[in-house]
Amino acid sequence: MRKPFDDLTIVDDYIFCLVMQDKSICTTVLNMVLANSIGPITDITYQKTLDQAGYAKGIRLDVWVTGSNGNVYDVEMQTTNKQDLAKRLRYYQSVIDVSSLEKGSYYTDLPDSFILFFCPFDYLDSGLPVYTFKTICSEDKTILLPDGVTKVIINSAAAYKETDPELKAFLEYMNGIMCDRPFIRKIDRYIKELKENEERRQEYMLLNLVEMDARKDGIQQGIQQGLQQGKSLGFVEGKIETARNLLSMGLSLDDIIKATGLSKQEIDHL
Repeated sequence: MRKPFDDLTIVDDYIFCLVMQDKSICTTVLNMVLANSIGPITDITYQKTLDQAGYAKGIRLDVWVTGSNGNVYDVEMQTTNKQDLAKRLRYYQSVIDVSSLEKGSYYTDLPDSFILFFCPFDYLDSGLPVYTFKTICSEDKTILLPDGVTKVIINSAAAYKETDPELKAFLEYMNGIMCDRPFIRKIDRYIKELKENEERRQEYMLLNLVEMDARKDGIQQGIQQGLQQGKSLGFVEGKIETARNLLSMGLSLDDIIKATGLSKQEIDHL
């Protein structure tokens, strides 16, 4: 269940994506993180889907940005620590590369790509406000592999350690702390205007209903798959398979217990 519309903040996907569609705000945020290196933005796409051929998993990107220099930027807001962010970054990069290179193109045609995850938690538990990753040589860390790949995890939990005043203010704003800096006032005013827009309110309510229906359908599908597999695997094994299906859909532990009758200990061992 999504938050009530009036309670949404910059860390909620719906608001974050709308705010980042403003070129001036998006440019400022990216430049704060990437040290004023992005140049003019030519296109911003909200909730861009990159599908893969066959049975490969597709991805949906929060904010997809194309720069006038040809560089591409995937900007994500991640509020839940699912302990899979590193592998998710790896997979996102692979899908972005495959989607960026047409058949018959040269590898040198791949654009430089930047993936940024804004998080209100410290995924790496090392206390840095910004973690920037590039491909370096293990034997000589001064040697950078020029593959054009940059991955950045931004941790607002360590906002107090950030030395750049603008970025620090933005990270504090993610944490619910308002300040008097013009850029933060601009974002806050933008969000207030969005909340006063009745079309946006209705759109959000519709998204909420669609998501609830999809979730119900997904849960039912997961249960049915488990029951079908249970016919061949046995009753207990069928319950376990159902629990696995529901876990993969992100269902809560309490709901899985209710749906399968398994204990918390049994589900924890899956």
